[in-house]
Order: sequence, then C-alpha cells, then structure tokens
Amino acid sequence: MDSTTKKAGTKKIPAKKQAAKQLQDLFEDSLKDIYWAEKALSKALPKMAKNATSPKLKKAITDHLAQTVEHISRLETCFEAIDKKAVAKKCDAMAGLLLEGQGIMEDTEPGPVRDAGIIAASQKVEHYEIATYGTLAAFAKVLGHKVPLKHFLKTLEEEKNCDLLLTSIADTELNTNAMEN
Repeated sequence: MDSTTKKAGTKKIPAKKQAAKQLQDLFEDSLKDIYWAEKALSKALPKMAKNATSPKLKKAITDHLAQTVEHISRLETCFEAIDKKAVAKKCDAMAGLLLEGQGIMEDTEPGPVRDAGIIAASQKVEHYEIATYGTLAAFAKVLGHKVPLKHFLKTLEEEKNCDLLLTSIADTELNTNAMEN
C-alpha cells in the first residue's frame, strides 16, 4: 500500500447537512433503507424464480416473495408505530446485490450452474437482511419502539430460516449437479 492509499483510508469524511445526529435519526434512515430494499427485492424475486430450473429452488424463491410482501407490510406498520410516513430511500447495498444477482444470471447458462449462482446471490441478500434487521431490532430495543422491535425480530427469524433453506437446497444436490455439468 503506497502513502497515497494510506492517506485516503484515514481521511475524515465530512457529514452531509442532513446527517443523522441521534440514534432515532439513524433508526429512521435505516428503516427507509430496508423499506426500499424489500420493495426492490419483491421485483427481483420473480425474475430469479423464472430463471431457476430446480423445482425446490423455484418454490423457495416463490415462497420468499410472499414473505417479502409481508415484510413490506410490517415495515409500513413500523413507520406508523413511530408516527412517520413510509418512505423508501435507495439502498445502495441491496441495489448492488441485486445487480450482482442479475449479472450471475446473465453469465451462466440455465441449469444447475445458474441455480447455484442464484442461491449464492440470494444468500448474500439474506445475510444483508439478517444484519439489517438485527441492527434495527437492537436500535428499536434501546429506543423503546416495542411494535417495530416485535416485527424486526419476526422478520429476522424468517430471513434466517430462508438462508438455512437455501443452504439445504444447495447442499442436498444442487451444488453436486452444478459440478458435474
């Protein structure tokens, strides 16, 4: 690493004019972020299901779409519970993950290899959601937001279960089939 890289890595980043000043501000900003993320995911999941060939994977994606619609509804309830309008703010992380998933589908032929890629991309999304809902639950607990906390914990459990299901689908046969292709 040269001295220019070292300096760039230690440079202080100035806060934007509208930067969060309190935990409540960060909480609300994070809520807007995941709201956008879930809405974007609800549009991407049907494309993933259409491009998957494994019946188990297609079902898992379709089932998760129904859950994602429920997650969006829960988030709207969370906004209501804190007396805020449900507003989405573009989530750069989810936008990048969905773009990566799109690229994987474009770079693979239909079949087990593409299915393995769809699972890999899906698990990255799940891990992002797990991290986000875990953080939001921690913020809600400290801030005393009981209704959002309940919803975040329920959604967090569902995201973890989806991740485990994807691992199971990959481990049982899909990755082996992709290797043999």
